[in-house]
Amino acid sequence: MFDTVFSGGTVYDGSGQAPVVADLGVRDGRIAAIGDLSRAEAAERFDVPDLAVCPGFVDLHTHSDFTLVVNGRAESQVHQGVTTEVVGQCGHSCAPLRDRSQVPTMASSHADAVARDWTTFGQYLDALQGRPLGVNVAAMVGHGTVHEHVLGDALRAGEPDEIAEMTRLVARSLDEGAAGFSTGLEYWPGIMASTEHLVPMCAAAAHAGRLYATHVRNRDRYYDLGFGEAIAAARVSGARLQISHIQTKFGAPDYAMEHTLEMIDAARRHGVDVAFDVIPHDWNNTGVISILPRWAREGGTRATLDRLKDPAVRERVKANPAPMLLIVAARQWDNIVLLNARANKDLVGASFADIGRMRGIDPYDALMDMLIEEGDAAPRLMWATRSFRDGDVEMMMRESDCAVISDTAALAPYGVLKDDLFSLSGYGWAARFLQVYVRDRGVLSLAEGIRRITSLPAARVGIKARGLLRPGFWADVTVFDPLAIASRATVERPREYASGIVHVMVNGRLAMRDGERTDKDAGQVLREFH
Repeated sequence: MFDTVFSGGTVYDGSGQAPVVADLGVRDGRIAAIGDLSRAEAAERFDVPDLAVCPGFVDLHTHSDFTLVVNGRAESQVHQGVTTEVVGQCGHSCAPLRDRSQVPTMASSHADAVARDWTTFGQYLDALQGRPLGVNVAAMVGHGTVHEHVLGDALRAGEPDEIAEMTRLVARSLDEGAAGFSTGLEYWPGIMASTEHLVPMCAAAAHAGRLYATHVRNRDRYYDLGFGEAIAAARVSGARLQISHIQTKFGAPDYAMEHTLEMIDAARRHGVDVAFDVIPHDWNNTGVISILPRWAREGGTRATLDRLKDPAVRERVKANPAPMLLIVAARQWDNIVLLNARANKDLVGASFADIGRMRGIDPYDALMDMLIEEGDAAPRLMWATRSFRDGDVEMMMRESDCAVISDTAALAPYGVLKDDLFSLSGYGWAARFLQVYVRDRGVLSLAEGIRRITSLPAARVGIKARGLLRPGFWADVTVFDPLAIASRATVERPREYASGIVHVMVNGRLAMRDGERTDKDAGQVLREFH
């Protein structure tokens, strides 16, 4: 007797092998059988001819750390077939904290919706597990968070004893269930750390058999220094390296991606374990505040905003010769769009060229005014820039070890999160990948495309018994129409759910049924990895 049977679907097992037409039976939260189950008894049976039946999608790189605490239903993800997320990326994680008073500060505009019930990494995972979750969650521990734990907002990377304390915090977090260690070297405070500061923490990840994921320092003019630093840290520490959203940005030479692949191939020949991932889009999203030079960030958000009121400081910011985004230095304001704001919700979706014209000021001054207007929520003011080359995205996708990620956050178009956006593809990244790069352009076969968002990321993190359709594995299952799956999100309407998703099962319970979200939230916090 099965709890659920999906009958007559085209089963893609997640391995990249050719699909088979078969039935899939689920019992007690796990896949029980794949084959001819036409005579088997089942509490529920779904006839799914002409539909793809595959593992639930695994999003290897998200920033849902706080949004899942606020609303764990992960609507934007479940509606496009995602059943597992890996949070804590780019050096930003929810723990470990010095004390619980940091929780509302880190939660920013969601402070009222977040209980102050953790300081350690294990306590954060407990707090997450105590909430209904629409997806399974694995969490990385971030360098930026452990840096703040030890040094606060100090404008320095840390002395040897302080680096040793950070390393102990990373090791303890890994013991408590962190899936790996992450850095964000273009962001505060990662921007201050050098390789020798990071290697001990990477070594802690290596010792625990966990992944090191990095948002590298440069992906534009000095892309080879940024990627070289990441490879060097992995080589010296022995860590398995995941280069996050590897596509180079505006300002990189045309050959940058090809050269980067040559660097990775050379490292692999000498025993360094390197893999990478891409965002299936030519838009890059990040916090507006990250455009500020490091000296402007000392002392925390309020001190930063006070500085920006000084016209002389503004001129220094504008004259910064090496901002995080060279597209800003080039003043290509038409290709820079406001993505997320609290004080200026009516401007979301507008370009900064238009915002500057509306306000009658330089768009650079407009962005600094808007940071001030956001107040304590300034770190959540976000923009999207057309910084990626679509050809680079396709080039990397053709590499067999390239996973596909969202670089977004799990959101919902209602409640506390209704005004939030983290990327232009947040409601449709997986659907867009399968629609544009797989079905429309044929960059990958459907079987291989599914592997890139199921078994490949699951194996990279070391997630047990997920990412493949195998008897005994957890029943995380996505059923979709390959001809209808599509992202419906646009710059003008970014909160539209994807189309083509029919059923989504998480740990054997239906989160989506016949294209509609159910009330079931069966996600689990994942703490053990192999």
